[in-house]
Amino acid sequence: MATSGTFLDGRGAHGDGARHTYPGGMARSPLTLAASVTSALPRVAVVGVAPLTEGVSGRYDSAIATLDDGRRVVVRVPVNDQAEQDLLSEARALTSLTAGVRGVLPFGAPDVLGQTTVDGRSTLVQTLLPGYRVDAAHVPAGRGVATALAAAIAAVHDLPVTVIRDAGLPMRTSAQVRDEAERLLDRAESTGLLPFGLLRRWSTAIGSDPLWRFETTVVLGGVDPASFVFEDDAEGTPAVTGLLSWGALGVGDPAIDVRWTASAPAARADVLDEYAHRSHRAPDALLAERARLHAELEFAKWLVHGHEAGRQDVVRDAVALLESLDANVRDEPVRARDDVTLDQALAATQRVPAGAGEAADTSMQTDSFDPETLATFLADENATGMVETSRLDTVAIEMSEWAQPAHASATRVPVHTSDIPVHDGSAPAAATGQGEAATQDAPGEPSADDIDRDTAARNALRRWTGTA
Repeated sequence: MATSGTFLDGRGAHGDGARHTYPGGMARSPLTLAASVTSALPRVAVVGVAPLTEGVSGRYDSAIATLDDGRRVVVRVPVNDQAEQDLLSEARALTSLTAGVRGVLPFGAPDVLGQTTVDGRSTLVQTLLPGYRVDAAHVPAGRGVATALAAAIAAVHDLPVTVIRDAGLPMRTSAQVRDEAERLLDRAESTGLLPFGLLRRWSTAIGSDPLWRFETTVVLGGVDPASFVFEDDAEGTPAVTGLLSWGALGVGDPAIDVRWTASAPAARADVLDEYAHRSHRAPDALLAERARLHAELEFAKWLVHGHEAGRQDVVRDAVALLESLDANVRDEPVRARDDVTLDQALAATQRVPAGAGEAADTSMQTDSFDPETLATFLADENATGMVETSRLDTVAIEMSEWAQPAHASATRVPVHTSDIPVHDGSAPAAATGQGEAATQDAPGEPSADDIDRDTAARNALRRWTGTA
């Protein structure tokens, strides 16, 4: 029986990070894993096996086995109790994907071919999804990987929630999602190690009612780009052909599945725009803000994990990361402006000149997206090419390893301080093309804040009167 080395993509056509791999380590030998395949599939013979590894410690021992009928399958053995629970959850989720559901999805999902045990651990044998993978940090801007990911995620979110309900998988309301975030913040605060600036920032976000008014959808529970596999179409454009990670399938906040865009600042705008275009649900004006909040709260999770596990090395790493994040976003709330009252909406109409709206087409422009909100995540083209924002400083967060966390004893932190650009939070005059004097309001003219409130008020009035 033949064996070979790591199963890597030889082309590397889409930059660093493209590879044929499943998350996993390689403690058990390929021959041991091949034997488990014959145990799970007694009517087949294994004629070849290759280790499936990224060369780092992982949560599963994995291999690719070639069967005598020409099929290639993946065998995965968990290395600890938590990984085993997650593997069983994934098997349950994959089983819930009926032929009808799989037919609706524009990409493939692994089939569970058989289960067995290795050294007392539940072991899963599933079909191999060929293709290459791209890490979040390597997702480029523009059409291609970014838009393909957005379309794939939108397709999952558009599935009927009955798929989840019928399978008995987790279902969370928007209120429950909010409560979970609040409980996490309480646990992080109880450590006494959470910077006060982040505590205030996150408390403000959790306490903002508009932020949590969203339609729950089928979600993957925090999927990462590295969970998708790609192949190039006839024109050489990347297309998603498969999704590997299904263990956290349920109903919840759609923003959780785009939190990874915090690690891909160059592609963030393209992902969010394409997602809004592809989604068949009502517009979610604050999706970007909640995605950002979910990404930042991963720092809190890392702190809580280290504290509750008694891992002082993890705690030290988490505190350093939290302090770095705090220095970048201190006291800046992750939420939209407050609701506009009806009185404010009516008052705004009195300040609109007659005929001002006759030449403007405002159809489908009130709630599709908030340009000011999205602007907080877009990069200003300055001399250094770094990302700057005028309202909310954003920080590139390396989250790729959190989606597939190392086993509990690992010391590797899922985010890296070196990936966090530090900004002073100021908006240089060159960014707007105006000096300080230009910010003064001319006598008798409305201020910028008044104009901003008027715009929001008029939009709110259109929604209330049914003219939006």
